[in-house]
This record gives sequence, C-alpha cells and structure tokens, in this order.
Amino acid sequence: MSVQASLPKLGIIAGGGALPGLLLAACKSTGRHHFVLGLTGFADSARLDADVWLRVGEIGKAFTALNDAAVKEVVMAGTVRRPAIAELKTDFKGAAFLARIAGRALGDDGLLSAVIGEIEREGFKVVGADSILSDLLAPRGVMGRHQPDTTAASDIARGFEVGRAIGAVDVGQAVVVQQGIVLGVEAAEGTDALIARCAALALDGPAGVLVKAKKPQQERRADLPTIGVMTVHNAKAAGLRGIAVEAGNTLMIGQAEIIAAADQAGLFVVGVTPGEFGT
Repeated sequence: MSVQASLPKLGIIAGGGALPGLLLAACKSTGRHHFVLGLTGFADSARLDADVWLRVGEIGKAFTALNDAAVKEVVMAGTVRRPAIAELKTDFKGAAFLARIAGRALGDDGLLSAVIGEIEREGFKVVGADSILSDLLAPRGVMGRHQPDTTAASDIARGFEVGRAIGAVDVGQAVVVQQGIVLGVEAAEGTDALIARCAALALDGPAGVLVKAKKPQQERRADLPTIGVMTVHNAKAAGLRGIAVEAGNTLMIGQAEIIAAADQAGLFVVGVTPGEFGT
C-alpha cells in the first residue's frame, strides 16, 4: 500500500474552476482513496467525475453521502457564487444551519468559517487544498521576464494596504491601483469582473496593477486568493501592467502557464511577502 493510500479517505466538495479536478487527479495519481461531491450549477459535470451531485443547501444529503463513503477528511475547492437565501432549496439540516446563522452579518469568509464548523461538528476533519497541492502556492519574488518598476512597486504597496483593510471587514481579496489611486476593490462580483470594471477607469500614464491578498483573519482552508491564466488575459485586456499576489497564501492554477502568458503579454507577476514594497 502506498503512503497516500494509507491516508484518510478524502471527500472533495467541488465547485467551479480547475481546482477540484486537480485535487481529484492528485488523489488518482497517488492512490489516495477519495469521494467527490459535485455542487450542481457550479462544478463542471462534463469534466468532473463526481460520485454524488447535490445542490448548495443540501447539507444533510452531503453528510449522509460522506458518512456512507467512510470519508474522514474533507476539502472544499472551487468557486461557488454565494446564493441569495430565496434561491436556496435546503434539506432539513440545511434549514437548521440557516436558522443558526440567521441574523448574523456574515461576509464570505465568515460564512465559510461557519460551514467549516458545521462540517467539523459532524466529525470530519477539514483540510485546505494547499495541504494536498502545496506546489500551487505562489512563491516569493518575480516570476517570468518582467519586473515591476518603482511606480508599480508603489502601487503594489498601496494595493496591499487597501487589501488588508477591505479584507479585515471581510469584503474581498483583490484591489486595482494605478499611480496610487484605487480604481476598484473586489466585492461580490469577483476578480474578473473587478478587472473589467477598472478598464473603463484607467488613467493616462503608467498602467495599473492588480493585487491579491489573503484576508487578515482568513480561514485558509477555503477560498484562498487564486489566479489562473484567465487572470493574466483579463489583466492584459484591461490594460494593466502586472499582478502582485501574496506569496505563500495565493493559489496559482497552472503556474507555468500563468508565467508564460504573462511573459507573452508583457506583464509582470510577483509574489510578495509582508515587508516588501513597503507592504
């Protein structure tokens, strides 16, 4: 038996994007036993080989499936748009969970922390995707051929300052800064929509920078800041000059492809740790 096969069986709660598939491939390649719950409307049913499909809100169905499959550890991966309460079709456990958090003003991180607490109360251990795919974490330093100049470095510092502020109140993880001016901050719309919105706000002169950082109080087992190749393409289309991410706390989905796309587009990609660029 391989070392991976001897690890606790992993339950993958899969939303959208490439991350769930990467986790599934890692389990298959290492022989780790796994079970996949696909979230209907978010996970790609054409590409993801899920064992069970369920709606957001079917918490009881999820726990029953995980227990029946003898899952011990759970990882939450992929994008999930936060639904309005009126959109949810909950089962009994889902309704009970909503009743317990009713009246609490929860941002995305607060809600995810509550969901993780619910999963752990059922006896499962929740782990982060980065504990399984550690090579996805952004390294420190410049990646690729292009480097930020002094103007970009100043914008990066400003972006991390603002990013920490909006993160502390559980608003978002991304900021676009140009020449010291904050063109936009991420909220419910997500990073791609933020980038597109800021394209129309661009100033003359040196172009802006996208900065992504973990919220100060972030539950890192879910929803770490993430970038992919499309982030680079969108940044290029919006006229940005580069992307700065928090090293060690940001997932890069397809790091080699991201760097190659940035090199071709003339954008820099840099992993920043506290204390650099005045952050």
